[in-house]
Amino acid sequence: MTPKKAIFPGSFDPFTRGHEDIVRRASKLFDEVIIGLGHNTKKHNRYFEVNGMVEKIQTVFKDEPKVSVQIYNELTAGFAQRLGADYLIRGLRNTTDFEYENSISQVNRYLFKDLETIFLITSPEYAAISSSIIREVHKYGGDVSEFLPFEI
Repeated sequence: MTPKKAIFPGSFDPFTRGHEDIVRRASKLFDEVIIGLGHNTKKHNRYFEVNGMVEKIQTVFKDEPKVSVQIYNELTAGFAQRLGADYLIRGLRNTTDFEYENSISQVNRYLFKDLETIFLITSPEYAAISSSIIREVHKYGGDVSEFLPFEI
């Protein structure tokens, strides 16, 4: 039986406790979970440096052999196909997330017919956390430590 490999794609600018929760839950469902830090063409400038974010995420999952982190700069469907992953993991906080993610999953499925998107509903305690809100709070000197699984 081939191992079940999933990719959790995102810009992760920054990687939040909500993201961590999704990865930990996904690692119970899959043999391997790859956190894919992708380049989002809609987000021209990262707030947090990508290599630094990779290092911080790797530290969070240092004791999780099923979890790895990779940077990619291509279509997510192509990245998944290249790595032999048949699943994408996406976290949903609300119906707005669902509408957006559903459209993306349809296109990914068109590009790579064997790619299944698995939606995990965000745990209630993390539903209000978004990377964009955290960036804004951090930019103006607010304390974001409660929302991140590492120190900035």
